[in-house]
Amino acid sequence: MKQYKRSLRMGMGIITVFLLVCLFYVLNNSSDKIKETFMQNTLMYKLGNSSSKPAEASQMKLTASGQVSTESTSHPTTERRIMFVQTSSELNPSPLVICSVESAARLNPNKSVYFFMKALNGDISEYQEPEYKGIRLLSSFKNVIILPLNPKELFSNTPLAGWYEKVDPSKETFWYHVLADGCRLALLWKYGGIYLDTDIISIKPLQFENFLCEESINCANNAALGFNHSHSFIESCLRDFVEDYNGADWGHQGPKLMTRILKKWCGTDNLDDFLNKKCKGILYLSGNWFYPVPYTNWQRFFEEGTWNENSEEIRNEFTKTRGVHIWNFLSGRHRAPIKGSRSIIEYLFSEFCPSTYEKLM
Repeated sequence: MKQYKRSLRMGMGIITVFLLVCLFYVLNNSSDKIKETFMQNTLMYKLGNSSSKPAEASQMKLTASGQVSTESTSHPTTERRIMFVQTSSELNPSPLVICSVESAARLNPNKSVYFFMKALNGDISEYQEPEYKGIRLLSSFKNVIILPLNPKELFSNTPLAGWYEKVDPSKETFWYHVLADGCRLALLWKYGGIYLDTDIISIKPLQFENFLCEESINCANNAALGFNHSHSFIESCLRDFVEDYNGADWGHQGPKLMTRILKKWCGTDNLDDFLNKKCKGILYLSGNWFYPVPYTNWQRFFEEGTWNENSEEIRNEFTKTRGVHIWNFLSGRHRAPIKGSRSIIEYLFSEFCPSTYEKLM
């Protein structure tokens, strides 16, 4: 009888090993869609609303390499992702927001594109009704991952945690913008990758490197950023965000913060000396990379009759541009129809986010 039990245990052990080998093979040879679904679930557990977390979420941790992992799996996220953030309560994002995410997904098919929405509460499958047109459209792209955003969870274990506990949004003049300023820093600090504002239409693929971009003479901007996780520059930005906080001053936690920290980082008062050069490992790009039209001239995007399908003039204007910032804080007031206007903005929509152009405009 003892020999029989011993043989039985040995047989069960062999079967267990066989099943584990099979599981390892499936995980390592599964489709990109399965892998993306896995990454979506793990990041949702880490960054999503606490009400949607499963019990095992408490086992999530950030590894030394900046990857999200659990004790129950050896399949962490590894790619350099592109990230967007929406901090408003809107569940039907504007066509410009949808276009920004779509264009990034189309031009970077081998990168996962994460869209964090504060208004989401729970699994994305709950928002597939016809009324959620934008969410449904973006969900059709295999590399787009839409996740709920929980700022308290995101800011945990960062300098922003204490600030977020104390700040009163009702007394903040630019709350949604300030919150977005903080979220992008926390995401880059914890996970790394490329962050883009939801009013940047991508027109060329993005290669990862540590970068930020000039907005105007001697001024940087934070609408397009690329950084490794735990980068000391982002750490300095997080600390300055709290220590020099001024929510009543537009841009103080955003472009102005980037400018003052970059000046300290490079040891200069003249950032123009570093245009398209690296300063201590950070590439400072000239404005034409993401801000080819300055905010003072945002109306140009909407001038009617400035583009036709046979003209190369508009295309040539953006040959050195990776993404076009539309300056929605100013241009959002524009209410005239885009479709049929033959404007620059219509060209950008029709060329780089055709699904948004066809279905939402």
